Amino acid sequence: MKQISLFFIFISCRCFSQEADSLQTETIKKNDSAAFVQKKVTTNDIDDIVITGTIKPVSRSKSPVAVEIYSQKFFQKNPTPNIFEAIAMVNGVKPQLNCSVCNTGDIHINGLEGPYTMILIDGMPIVSSLSTVYGLSGIPNSLVDRIEVVKGPASSLYGSEAMGGVINIITKNALTAPRFSVDLMTTSWGENNLDVSTKFKAGNNAASLLSVNYFNFSEKIDQNKDNFTDAALQKRISVFNKWNFQRKENRLASFALRYLYEDRFGGEMQWNKSYRGSNEVYGESIYTNRAEAFGVYQWPLKEQIVTQFSYNFHDQNSFYGANPFDATQKVAFTQTYWNKKFGKHDLIAGITFKRTFYDDNTPGTMAADGITNEPMKSPIWGAFIQDQWEINDKNTLLLGYRFDYDKIHHSVHSPRLAWKFSPNPYHTLRFNFGTGFRVVNLFTEDHAALTGSREVVIQSNLKPERSVNGNLNYIWKIPVGEQIVNLDASAFYTYFSNKIVGDFDTDPDKIIYDNLHGYGISRGASMNIDFSFGFPLSVNMGVTYLDVYQKLEGENEKIRQLHAPKWSGTYSMTYKFPNALTVDFTGQFYGPMRLPVLPNDFRPEYSPWYSLANIQVSKSFKSGFEVYCGIKNLFNFTPKDPLMRPFDPFDKNVDDPVNNPNHYTFDTTYGYAPMQRIRGFLGVKYTLK
Repeated sequence: MKQISLFFIFISCRCFSQEADSLQTETIKKNDSAAFVQKKVTTNDIDDIVITGTIKPVSRSKSPVAVEIYSQKFFQKNPTPNIFEAIAMVNGVKPQLNCSVCNTGDIHINGLEGPYTMILIDGMPIVSSLSTVYGLSGIPNSLVDRIEVVKGPASSLYGSEAMGGVINIITKNALTAPRFSVDLMTTSWGENNLDVSTKFKAGNNAASLLSVNYFNFSEKIDQNKDNFTDAALQKRISVFNKWNFQRKENRLASFALRYLYEDRFGGEMQWNKSYRGSNEVYGESIYTNRAEAFGVYQWPLKEQIVTQFSYNFHDQNSFYGANPFDATQKVAFTQTYWNKKFGKHDLIAGITFKRTFYDDNTPGTMAADGITNEPMKSPIWGAFIQDQWEINDKNTLLLGYRFDYDKIHHSVHSPRLAWKFSPNPYHTLRFNFGTGFRVVNLFTEDHAALTGSREVVIQSNLKPERSVNGNLNYIWKIPVGEQIVNLDASAFYTYFSNKIVGDFDTDPDKIIYDNLHGYGISRGASMNIDFSFGFPLSVNMGVTYLDVYQKLEGENEKIRQLHAPKWSGTYSMTYKFPNALTVDFTGQFYGPMRLPVLPNDFRPEYSPWYSLANIQVSKSFKSGFEVYCGIKNLFNFTPKDPLMRPFDPFDKNVDDPVNNPNHYTFDTTYGYAPMQRIRGFLGVKYTLK
């Protein structure tokens, strides 16, 4: 099956950042309790900070699309070695472990699976398809200046992966980054993480940032005594180099390179590399090589014309038990747009081109004759236009349309609408409506298709998914004395047709993929609230309700989506003592979620309520040093029986009528939370401004 990425109309007008480099902000005060940086507010002055939109800086309060902004300082309340773990602190965003052996994962937004979430780096679609399987854990937090999160229909910026939402990782600006920084952290489990970065100037108008991340976890731990590693062993190195240029009239110009190598393993405790690919001792071993290049250039013209570009190469050499999976992906992307103001109208028009090369050793790249290998080569052209109309001080309307074309699906039309109403500085209402389109490549998006535990069956020629979705967001700033309580509430609804689903229930030995003969629904609501007290305590809390299900034609029963809890939430509390000592208590809670059980499975079909909590104590010094320590998974929660029949991973004795009357098979997909129990961590940082 071939894959296509289609670019939908961009109307999340001020939501995703290509560059923070030319941003000119007024003096602001950082509020660590909030998910974003905010001016010191009074009842007469309550506007949010300026953020970088897709095209140019704009105040967050004027954006017709709701954007959540999270600074690096926010994620440091619970230090983690990569973005995949850190993003769990965002309400409505769930890093989902899809395999209890190699700990692969994806990111769910509003209950939708990982392939519906697009990961951008500086506004470029760098992480997609093959790289979503393991690429997320390879992005170190040391690169991050801030992260912008857009949930729902406003996220359709660069392609079909964005039907559920967009996470845009804004990297540090070399012109303003610290001259030198180092961060070393270790845990009682033997996880060691090192971040080192330095910058240097090249003349008066250019600067370069060089950052290196090294992560090593080499100790096999099996606390639940199932003879499988509780956490995947990893050796990973990431090298990042970014150049920023200072130009006349603050024109944009930057270029970045990144290289990632990872050696990952999960499996039986007695496994070593001599067993790689054998059917004697089970192990999942993955070698990843990845290179990225991306940048932006504003033309030296009176008109505002900007070109963005990116290229990434991803090579994966892996074995899942005795099953090999080798894949190579190359993606080139470029976009040029023109921005012009006409009175109260802000017009943007542009063209895009994306070319994807993908090849692997699965039937996914097999020619029609079933013998010849036929790599996927998918060029896509697109054009878009949008108009943001500031009708008056209270109303902003944004209309957009995008047209895409490729040789397989031909013309695709994507209209979208956004409206913002703000009667006064205390209240803001936003409404977004649009369509979505997605084509699925099972072998790059669904890790379950790669494991040796089930056979993959494609029922028919899969049609692309389509969706219609809407989102309503309300922000209320409540004055309480000299403080402001920030309340952010959203309701969302998405209708899917031709939804592609994996059937885990019909046959325990198979995953059967087909277009849903019916429809799918994703709906729900979320609320965030943050407040800083008059004394040095700040609180940030969020809760999300989800109702994600499918209905088959002629049937009334709802089929709940796997790994989509009805209730979930986040919490963060920070107390600052006068002597630069800070205590952070953070965590997430999840309600029952449906799990992929086998017929007559003794394991519960729904998970229990649980919470993953962390506490950190940090002390900063005037010299630039900071020492921090704490406890992760404070309540010591881990799932029970994440693996089925771990003593027979190759299913050699599955037909034993005496010892296995229910014909259970080895299964790795049941795990819904990390298997790492309570553990301590210790770290030290040094920053030279």
